Amino acid sequence: MVRGGGGLMPQALQTYVRVVDAFNRRVGRIVMYGVFIMMGILLYSSISKTMFLPASWTLEMAQFVMAGYYLLGGAYSLQLDSHVRMDLLYGRWSPKTKAMIDVITIMMLFVYLFFLLWGGVSSTTYALEYGETSYSSWSPYMAPVKIVMVIGILLTFLQATSIFIKDLAIAMGRPLA
Repeated sequence: MVRGGGGLMPQALQTYVRVVDAFNRRVGRIVMYGVFIMMGILLYSSISKTMFLPASWTLEMAQFVMAGYYLLGGAYSLQLDSHVRMDLLYGRWSPKTKAMIDVITIMMLFVYLFFLLWGGVSSTTYALEYGETSYSSWSPYMAPVKIVMVIGILLTFLQATSIFIKDLAIAMGRPLA
């Protein structure tokens, strides 16, 4: 246990926060280059439409890359606190008040992510069991993109838990180092 402001915070919580934050930071920094992959696919699509026969796979593949980009990057965005927030009152509050409000509001995020994860796992299981493919002419298997989506949702859930622990520690007057 490590001493902070008004008492002790379990070492396990500090370790959890450190590990999840470090992992999501690495994933986020790698995934942010996915936008260049998507741009390359769309550039190829534009060139192939004007100079060659249009490729049937480019638009859908760009959509898959974009889904992975924003879902795998969601945890990193949450970690950086760069998501959208109504700042009308929040910006004027003390760090302790912000933390108390965040502890309450993150519960709604947990509920949302739980149902999103539940539906994602169900959909991924279906895609794996039945070999689900897209309805497009390219007809790719859907399982890979659904697996990436579930991983992204899970990483966001883990990051939200890390933020919850940090906010709870601040609200209790024992911020994590």
